[in-house]
Amino acid sequence: MTADKPRARAPKLEIIEPLGKRVLIRKDADKKQTKGGIQLPDNIEIPTITGRVVAVSHQVENDDDFPLRQYDKVLFNPKHAIPVDFEGDNRLFVVPVEDVVAVFRKGDD
Repeated sequence: MTADKPRARAPKLEIIEPLGKRVLIRKDADKKQTKGGIQLPDNIEIPTITGRVVAVSHQVENDDDFPLRQYDKVLFNPKHAIPVDFEGDNRLFVVPVEDVVAVFRKGDD
């Protein structure tokens, strides 16, 4: 009869939940070339960028004035975005909902 060895616990996943009127957005990868084939320089600054909503605060989720849901593709101004040092590529940002300027939706046919 062998004694049961204690099992190694799997590391707990960290969860980031934005508070107040904020959302967590994963910024899309930077584009290095335009649709017309023009190469963009590495140091180009574009003031508004796109990304996917990863998490929505309870306050935003329960407010009909902000129709944002998880996985929405959004256009946002990064001026007040707070980078989250959670992943190696550092593409996560906590963004005030007022800086989300548009949501991409599919039109009804």
